[in-house]
Amino acid sequence: MTGPHKTLAACAAVVSLALLGACGEKPQTNAQGVKHDTAPWQGTASADGQTGKAFSASGWQPGDKASWEAELKTRTQNGQNEYNRIR
Repeated sequence: MTGPHKTLAACAAVVSLALLGACGEKPQTNAQGVKHDTAPWQGTASADGQTGKAFSASGWQPGDKASWEAELKTRTQNGQNEYNRIR
């Protein structure tokens, strides 16, 4: 083989090794299985009742869907409505 043929053969070998390298990739699975989430208004309280309290609005109790929706509406109007923010 001459110079250009050796270079072409080396490039072909590198490309074929790179393509075959993907065949050895392990599947990415969740070892714990599927996580079923709860409704957002259920909150993040744990058995001790304290987890997630620092990030909750005052007066809101986990499981109260009506107050959850009211808080979202208030937050949207006060924090994300540019017309209300700049008046």
